Amino acid sequence: MKVGVLGSGLMGKEAARDLVESKGVTAVGLADVDMDRAVAVCNSLQSSKLQAFRVDASKRQELESFMKKFDVIINALFYSFNEVVAKSAIRVGVHSVDLGGHIGHITDKVLDLDDDAKKAGVTLIPDLGVAPGMINILSGYGASKLDSVKSIKLYVGGIPLRPTPPFEYNHVFSMEGVFDHYTDSALIIRDGMKQEIPSLSEIEEVHFERFAPLEAFHTSGGTSTLSLSYPSLEELEYKTIRYPGHAEKFKLLVDLNLTRKDYDVNVNGKKINPREVFLKVLDPIVELGDKDDVVLLRVIVSGVLDGKSATYPFEMVTYKDRTTKVTAMARATANTISVVAQMIGSGVIIDRGVFPPEKIVPGNTYIKEMAKRGVVIEEKS
Repeated sequence: MKVGVLGSGLMGKEAARDLVESKGVTAVGLADVDMDRAVAVCNSLQSSKLQAFRVDASKRQELESFMKKFDVIINALFYSFNEVVAKSAIRVGVHSVDLGGHIGHITDKVLDLDDDAKKAGVTLIPDLGVAPGMINILSGYGASKLDSVKSIKLYVGGIPLRPTPPFEYNHVFSMEGVFDHYTDSALIIRDGMKQEIPSLSEIEEVHFERFAPLEAFHTSGGTSTLSLSYPSLEELEYKTIRYPGHAEKFKLLVDLNLTRKDYDVNVNGKKINPREVFLKVLDPIVELGDKDDVVLLRVIVSGVLDGKSATYPFEMVTYKDRTTKVTAMARATANTISVVAQMIGSGVIIDRGVFPPEKIVPGNTYIKEMAKRGVVIEEKS
C-alpha cells in the first residue's frame, strides 16, 4: 500500500517512521508547506520508501493532487484542517484518518460526511491519537465483549518522568490546548443523564505501579464520541492524570481568568488578553525539551455478560524511547494512527463511510500491533 502523510511535525515524522518500517507499506509521501522541513525529516529517516513533497493544504488543487497519489492519507496537520482534508479525500477517492480535534465541533463535521464517504467508497476515521483515539478503541473493544455496556471510565496522562516545579508538568503538544481542556466544561454521564461539570474538579487519587500516588480530575473533550456511540450508558467520565497538587494550582489560574480566550483587560489604553501573555510566559517554563516523559492510561469498561456483571480494564504505561529519543506521547499517538491507517490499506478494515474509532477498529488486532511497536496495552483481570 502507498500512504501519504500530511504534516512533517513530530506526529507526522513518527507516523512516517513506523510506515517505512512496515513490510506492507511500499511507498510513503511526507508533505509539508515547508519543503526544507519535509526533506530534513526524510533525510533523518533514511528510507528509500520515503519521498518529500511541498503541499500547501489551504490550496485545494495542491492538496488533492498530493492525496490522489496514495491509498490512505494520514492527516497530522493542525485540527482546523481536518474537515478540509476529509472532504478532499472523498472527492479524490482515498481513505483518510486524522488525529482529531473536538474544538469547534470539527470531529462532528467530519462524521457528518458519512453518506458522501459511503458513496465514494472510502473509509474515514477521525480522532486517532491517544485521547481521543486509543481510549476509544479500547472502550469499543471492552464493549464488544459485553452483552450490554453500562459504564466507561477513562484515565489518561502524559507527564514528565521526573516532575519539577512550579506545576510538576511539561507539555508535549501545545499549552494552548491544555488551557482549553482545563477551561471548558467536561461532558460526563452520571445516573444515565448527560451533564457538564467544571474541569479540574472531583480530584481523586490514582495509583500506577512504580509511581507514587497521582491525582486525576475532569477535563474537557476526553469523552469524545463515546456518549453518541453508547447512548444507553449509565456512567461515562474522563479524567486527566497529573502529579499531586497540579489541579489546585491551575484552578487558581482559571479562577483568575488567566486562561480565558474571551477576556480582555485595559492596560494603558490598550486591550490585552491575559491568556496570550500568560502563554508566552509559561510556555518556555513547562516545555518538555529533552526530558523523559511517560504516558499513563487506564480504561475500565463495565456492563452485563450472560446476565452477570462484568468488567474489562485495560492499562498502559509507555516511556520515552531513549534510543530514538521519541517521546512517550509521540510513540503512543503516531503508532496508533499509523496502525489504523495500515488496517484500512491492508483490508483489515473494509467498511466504508465515516466511523469513530470505537465502532470500526478491531481492538484485539490493534493491541497486538501496538505491542510489536513496544507500546504494550495490558488487559487486566
